[in-house]
Amino acid sequence: MDVLSNTTHLHIFTWVVGIILFLVAASMDTESKGRKILHMIARLFYVLILISGALLFFEYSSLDGALYGVKFLLGFLTIGMMEMVLVRSSKNKSVKVVWILFFVFVLATMFLGFKLPIGISWFA
Repeated sequence: MDVLSNTTHLHIFTWVVGIILFLVAASMDTESKGRKILHMIARLFYVLILISGALLFFEYSSLDGALYGVKFLLGFLTIGMMEMVLVRSSKNKSVKVVWILFFVFVLATMFLGFKLPIGISWFA
């Protein structure tokens, strides 16, 4: 197995774990100490997602740089919405629009990620 394949697997692992941590933290009571701990662990995974995504971006941007750039931006916006949901809900602010944006961005990111050359050909 080459390094790039390992980076792809690391990236998929980190975003799957990151989304699971986010959803579990979002479903917990806002005053819970466990939520704060999960939120901090989720932030660590956000950084790992960005690092592994950046490694893939720099490696494959020569194939179709514009689309990989759009995917990188969508992934960044997805992480931003995840963070906004957790922070705004902990401050008892409305998160309805942020949840909608999260789902739009995560679906667009996944669609584009699977559609690009190193993705899985589910949408071909």
